[in-house]
Amino acid sequence: PSDFDEASFIVDVVRGLVEDAVPPSEIALLYRSNAQSRVLEHALFNAGMPYRVYGGMRFFERAEIKHALAYLRLLAAPDDDGAFLRVVNFPPRGVGARTLEALQDRARSTGTSLWQAARLATVGGKPGASVAAFMKQIEAMRAATAELPLAETVEHVIYTSGLREHYGAEKDAQDRIENLQELVNAAESFVREADFQVAGAAEVETGDALIAFLAHAALEAGETQAAEGHSALQLMTVHAAKGLEFHTVFVTGLEEGLFPHENSLSEYDGVEEERRLAYVAITRARRRLYLTHAQSRMLHGWLRYNIASRFLDELPDGLVRWLSPIRGVPPAQDIDAEIGATRNDAMAERSGWRIGQSVKHTKFGLGIIIDAEGRGNDARVQVNFREAGVKWLALEYAKLQPA
Repeated sequence: PSDFDEASFIVDVVRGLVEDAVPPSEIALLYRSNAQSRVLEHALFNAGMPYRVYGGMRFFERAEIKHALAYLRLLAAPDDDGAFLRVVNFPPRGVGARTLEALQDRARSTGTSLWQAARLATVGGKPGASVAAFMKQIEAMRAATAELPLAETVEHVIYTSGLREHYGAEKDAQDRIENLQELVNAAESFVREADFQVAGAAEVETGDALIAFLAHAALEAGETQAAEGHSALQLMTVHAAKGLEFHTVFVTGLEEGLFPHENSLSEYDGVEEERRLAYVAITRARRRLYLTHAQSRMLHGWLRYNIASRFLDELPDGLVRWLSPIRGVPPAQDIDAEIGATRNDAMAERSGWRIGQSVKHTKFGLGIIIDAEGRGNDARVQVNFREAGVKWLALEYAKLQPA
């Protein structure tokens, strides 16, 4: 199952709980990182289920996402005054309030947009040079992304605009960067879900797909948060859930690299701290607890295969009822459908291994093959190991065994 399957399962269970008279406000969906909320929010939006993000904001309302979307809106429509005002001086480039007031006065007097006013107006000094450089940057991004797929366009804008560098230097850099990366995933998923790979895909992806994606983002941001006083599902990070209790709790994304978080694997006592967080998450439930994980997720616009969290193995058998197999990967035909049968069949023919296949290594333990390259003595695979992380291994020497 994918992260979308995980979210769909949660929606189905929640629907049944609400029908059984469990108040939505007594149902909590927990996740390790803020960026994980995006897929859950999308599923709830599609199902028409009101929700509230506790201690945070909805995905498309987060500042870094709004800034990235504003740049994308300017690529699609330079005359968008709201987008222009949001990012003309973000990241900061020396365009002050006085300069913006002058541009707004010019726009009003000429009946034009701020973009057109900036073209016509003569703004002196450093602020004027900064506005000119900003407009040149937008035009350069538009030209560079004209033939790119939607997800690559989003990624290009995040880096070229300076947003990635700016947010990477902030105190909460990890959360911000993960959210920006999730925006790339959102774009790729949107294209797949909307099935834009039909006739004329190149034309659609460079223009119409961006416009459609921006319209979808605006719609999803505006109509899914529950009104004050209305009972709604509670979405929050595990950290935000400390001290709270609910009738039913879903702890999502229990996968190696997510929970425990990949950063903890290289830190002293990092996994122990993650284990304590898992205890916090599990003990938020008064009556019913669901622990979920996915075998595949979108990461940086690519499909990646993950291993179930080690924390699931540590649960007492007598207290757990498994709703799906503990181990294993999707059948070969399902993997082929997701990543392309040609590549996987060719890999199997060359090496006997498939992407998505579970394997064991004498030193690194259990893992899942996530990529491959080369032939014969040069063949190697990339494996996501539960304990050791992601590693490239030469098949001639690795001595891998099927798990």
